[in-house]
Amino acid sequence: MIPEGAEIRVRGRVLWWMLAMLAIALAPQQAPAATFAGHWVEAGEPSIRAALQRFFPKADRFGAFSGSPPAAPVYQGGKLVGYFFRTKMVAPIPAYSGKPVDVLVGIDVKGRIVGTKVLEQHEPILLVGIPVQRLYDFVRQYVGRLATDRFVVGGPRKPAPGYVRVDAISSATVTAMVVNRTITAAAAKVAVARHLVAPGAAWSLPMARVRMKLFHPATWKDLRGNGAIRHLVVTAAEVNKAFHGVQGEVYHKIPKSGIYIDLYYAYLNAPTIGRNLLGERQYETLMASLKPGEHAIAMMANGPYSFKGYGYVRGGIFDRVHLMQNNNLILFHDLDYEDLYGLAIRGAPSFQQRGIFIVRKNYGFDPGSPWTLQLLVRRQVGPVKSVFTTFNGGYRLPAAYYVRPAAPKPEPIWVSEWRAQRVRIAVVGSALALLTLVLFLQDYLVRRDAFVARFRTLFLLFTLGYIGWYALGQLSVVNVLTFVNSLFHGFRWQTFLMDPILFILWTYVAAALLLWGRGVFCGWLCPFGALQKLVNEVARRVRLPQVKIPALVHERLWAIKYVILLALFGLSLQSTGLAERYAEVEPFKTAISLHFVRQWPFVAYAAGLVLLSVFNQKFYCKYLCPLGAALAIPARLRLFDWLRRRKECGKPCQVCANECEIQAIHETGEINANECHYCLDCQVTYWNDRKCPPLVERRKRRERVPRARAAVRRMEETIGAAPEASRASVEVEPPAR
Repeated sequence: MIPEGAEIRVRGRVLWWMLAMLAIALAPQQAPAATFAGHWVEAGEPSIRAALQRFFPKADRFGAFSGSPPAAPVYQGGKLVGYFFRTKMVAPIPAYSGKPVDVLVGIDVKGRIVGTKVLEQHEPILLVGIPVQRLYDFVRQYVGRLATDRFVVGGPRKPAPGYVRVDAISSATVTAMVVNRTITAAAAKVAVARHLVAPGAAWSLPMARVRMKLFHPATWKDLRGNGAIRHLVVTAAEVNKAFHGVQGEVYHKIPKSGIYIDLYYAYLNAPTIGRNLLGERQYETLMASLKPGEHAIAMMANGPYSFKGYGYVRGGIFDRVHLMQNNNLILFHDLDYEDLYGLAIRGAPSFQQRGIFIVRKNYGFDPGSPWTLQLLVRRQVGPVKSVFTTFNGGYRLPAAYYVRPAAPKPEPIWVSEWRAQRVRIAVVGSALALLTLVLFLQDYLVRRDAFVARFRTLFLLFTLGYIGWYALGQLSVVNVLTFVNSLFHGFRWQTFLMDPILFILWTYVAAALLLWGRGVFCGWLCPFGALQKLVNEVARRVRLPQVKIPALVHERLWAIKYVILLALFGLSLQSTGLAERYAEVEPFKTAISLHFVRQWPFVAYAAGLVLLSVFNQKFYCKYLCPLGAALAIPARLRLFDWLRRRKECGKPCQVCANECEIQAIHETGEINANECHYCLDCQVTYWNDRKCPPLVERRKRRERVPRARAAVRRMEETIGAAPEASRASVEVEPPAR
């Protein structure tokens, strides 16, 4: 026992130390450098202009936002060199805070991202937890990438083909996924709207499929009329004009007039085109030679210029013709060429040269998307030196010859996150199911005090280690403020579904509030509460002194957490960000989410509260926790009262009240459900006939009868075994006076 005077001094020092740590934690900290915003800062503002100069070092003028989606042009000497935009204006995807992360992005005229800068974010874990520099480092990973690239956040070091991997933000996966979707969606929208990239590439449309069962006879005129066969004519005059001004000796002379090349080209996979052009046998042979994903292009020409090239050799590349589709250059090697022996279609002209070029699968050619035939014409200007010019011919397969599956809707972020965390979900869900079973069977299980003690210790270790430190499932009053704020400013289920572990825990806690009250969370599912409880258990085992605050002071200190909750709620009505900042009264982010890796004032505050729990169990939970206060309010609507009491409780029995770790049992015997942590210790005592005085008395009464009967039997046995003479003397001898 601690002397009364010493106990008062200890309480005073502890209270002053706690208030000092609280003041340090709540003291205004310098705001992160780039979380200013809440309103747009004009491009002329120094920090924005500095960022734009980094994006476009040679730019001399920045335009105003315009168009749909809104973006601002960037010029260099009157020439357009790119655009910049705010993701909040183009793709405002709500993050976990319910508000979008706003990023300034610059792209050049080729659709390549040249710079990123975070303008605004309200993510709780980044405002007062993880250093915001990690977000800045995250968005920088997109610099140098195309707006049409597909990204995967985290995961294996070697992502699936067609994807680019970016490192996630440790302990803020949801924020990283939202920012990834924000940047990529906004960049693609701006790039497509400004014609920097082709729509098919930008939106990754499903590959079109040729209608292989569609065939109807057609003539050359029919296929020319519907665009299935396209025509590119290049005259000698056009070639000479293109090379006008080129100096040097002309080794390959070009006529001054006439047709230089008269070129026709067509896509052959479609049966109505290929079968009519080639004939049944040649078409079937061609299709049989193609592998899945390969496509055939027919080229037929007249004129002095050969599209195959006179310098072509085996093992080389056709240097005069290639295709362009969605900024993808398609080249043809020697094995990609087949001879076209003749045309079977009626009405076709005769051609000097014919050929079939095969587009291999690795190019990802889409038959339903437009493509361009590029014809290169070379002019020699020296023995080994030459110059080139290009003549282009467009092509688009008639819509009747192909079908394109409907583009799948982008998968919501929360769906991806639930799939990625399915193992954690299964583990946490199983643990909650086990806890539910224990709570429903509590009247039976609490009679086995050793089992309850071991089970609770193991479950608290699981709560701290797995739910808290590993799965980051620490609930917070910030979640409550976010929920209340969403009710006033547009509720979205997606906002809360983005973190599956927190959503599952909140759903379970909501159900537990109605069935058992707030105590199930505070006593079983709060990682920081589990940390305090386990630390105190160790302290008790090594017999460190415990400080019990007098009941009168204890009941007054209860009110502190409700005052803190009201203050935070009032701040949230004015500014959610401000309320989130002062919610640092909770040590959860420091102790659980960030594993004590943080600036020293936060670590000192969290560690100090844990140290207090060594001498007074769950000091923070009882007196300071605004989340506990927030849960106590709806818990008053609970439907059942599962904790059993006897008429002797408190009158005069005080065993449970003295043993209650939270001091939630009044001297009169009633349990204060607003403060109870549902540890079940009082229920173990309730059924223990070695501790509960009414049960002890009943047990003793039950034990008296067998003892009396045994004494009588022993006496009878003793009398029955005595000699006859002794028995007679005993019978006639008068009683002594």
